[in-house]
Parts: sequence; C-alpha cells; structure tokens
Amino acid sequence: MDFSHDNLIPIVGIIAGCSVAGIAIIFGCVQAIANRRQREQSRREIAAYVAEGSMSPDDAERILRAETPSSGKCG
Repeated sequence: MDFSHDNLIPIVGIIAGCSVAGIAIIFGCVQAIANRRQREQSRREIAAYVAEGSMSPDDAERILRAETPSSGKCG
C-alpha cells in the first residue's frame, strides 16, 4: 500500500472521526450510569423519609412519578 500524502489524509480523517465517535459513546455511557446512580440514590432517600414518617407514601409516589424519565433515549 502506498502511503503518499494524497492517500494519508483520508486515512487520518477516518481514524480521527472514529476516535471522536468512540469517545462520545464512552462519555454518553458514563453519563447514563451517573444519572441512573443518582436516581437510585434519590429513590432510597425518599423511601427513608417515608419509613421515618416525615413524608406520606402518596407524596413519595407523586415525587417518584414526576422523576421518572419519559424520553425514548437509551440508558
């Protein structure tokens, strides 16, 4: 394979594009994991408030229903 200047530019462009796409996918997954963890932590805190009696189960249900993501995104 001839690696002249004319053949090298498209190869570098493809590699750079794939690298950017891979990094974007990784950061998207990390963000989804962090969001899921935070949502679970919030659910646990609300459950603790209900258990100690400082919040009614109806209020907790309303908060949790409002917190549920309704978008069609992955993650």
